[in-house]
Amino acid sequence: MELLLTGEHLTIDQVRQFIADKGSVIVADEAVERVKVSRKIVERIINERETIYGITTGFGLFSDVLIEETQYNQLQVNLIRSHACGVGKPFSQDVALVMMILRLNTMLKGHSGVTAELVEQLVFFINQRIIPVIPGQGSLGASGDLAPLSHLALALIGEGRVYYQGEETDSAAVLVQLERPALKLQAKEGLALINGTQAMTAQGVISYIEAESIGYQAEWIAALTHQALNGITDAYHENVHIVRNSQEQTAVAARMLDWLEGSKLTTRQGEVRVQDAYSLRCIPQIHGASFQVFRHVKEVLEKEMNAANDNPLIFDQNDETLVISGGNFHGQPVAFALDYLKLGISELASVSERRIERLVNPQLNGGLPAFLSPEPGLQSGMMIMQYAAASLVSENKTLAHPASVDSIPSSANQEDHVSMGTIASRHGYMMLENTRNVLAIECIIALQAAELKGADRLSLKTKKKFDEYRAFIPSVTEDRQFHKDIAEAAAYLRQDAYKA
Repeated sequence: MELLLTGEHLTIDQVRQFIADKGSVIVADEAVERVKVSRKIVERIINERETIYGITTGFGLFSDVLIEETQYNQLQVNLIRSHACGVGKPFSQDVALVMMILRLNTMLKGHSGVTAELVEQLVFFINQRIIPVIPGQGSLGASGDLAPLSHLALALIGEGRVYYQGEETDSAAVLVQLERPALKLQAKEGLALINGTQAMTAQGVISYIEAESIGYQAEWIAALTHQALNGITDAYHENVHIVRNSQEQTAVAARMLDWLEGSKLTTRQGEVRVQDAYSLRCIPQIHGASFQVFRHVKEVLEKEMNAANDNPLIFDQNDETLVISGGNFHGQPVAFALDYLKLGISELASVSERRIERLVNPQLNGGLPAFLSPEPGLQSGMMIMQYAAASLVSENKTLAHPASVDSIPSSANQEDHVSMGTIASRHGYMMLENTRNVLAIECIIALQAAELKGADRLSLKTKKKFDEYRAFIPSVTEDRQFHKDIAEAAAYLRQDAYKA
């Protein structure tokens, strides 16, 4: 696909499709014109030697230090080099790619004062899939994601590390190979590249895409478990959910009934028991609440994806130009949303682990073998998979602590309150991976339990899923190394988020 960037209308669904299709970006003509207008204002500031933050002055506490005219461009290069101090495991290539798209999109709003050459360099890197290696740790989430975005900028000027055609290498070598000159930063451009929330927002976008997908995946996995435990369908009746006034809860209940339609393993209230445990009966309420979280997070992220969030901002309106130092780089709105996302993700894992326990516990699983063991005693069966799920759920509880409640002053107290939103984004994705592994475990165990109850009695839709996953997760006839099954199931679940 060709993704048209205007600075105004980028959506998460477009980003997901772009990744799935291995697409390319193009820039709207009117956006290019806005970039050129804002650049002319920067050039006027330079010519008239106005005192404007980050253009003719230093940064942070050095904002009152005037820079010599001959050093304006060097100031920007120095900024990038000194701020590129990220550490730790790099962001994924998908996140780094989205980071470039988002940084480009905000520049196209025409408030950043960058050159057309910088816009063209970003387009080239995106479309050639020259992906900067961007360490994941080191951002406070205010004054922009300074360290991560500096590593992005280093790649553009030929001084960073990149992934290209499956290998990690120097960006300078790739640019030589492609006969592409390194970008020469002009006044304001280094600051325009790093003052923004694109690291936390890009990771948030990827987390949202995969979280929404795993929310839907959790429903058919839960439907398998529901049938293996001869669950009651009455609790999903639409009357129950309509009176709760929750669109998401009602939708989950409807989808659960759809997954279970035609099953010979489900029951009605009073046939086997009057009520199911909450982990079955309250799936619409619990999963629906997670979808409420996802809806809110999507709204916040899409606003930020199309926001001007660098500093200073340039305005050309009513025959008047304004250059204003503000704080749109502060990540607080995104930080709150990403901490909220962590709650929605964690509960999908928490309730899944409770369903796992019901499947393997002989006191709760309705006559299935203890731990679904093919030879109870001699073979442990699924016993320790529940341990693994419990461990992941417990780890999620520690990661769920809101990063946004913390703040440490920086730049000699000039920047005295920060969002820590990038920490929230990283922890959220860690929780997502944990949750996906928990659901992979439930999937594997539910497949076995459903087989023991009679796979031919499953609903038509869940039988199709049963056959799909049985193609690479064989029936358990003896103990084996289940970590391989878990990894394969989790990877397969992740693929669903990016299906074209």
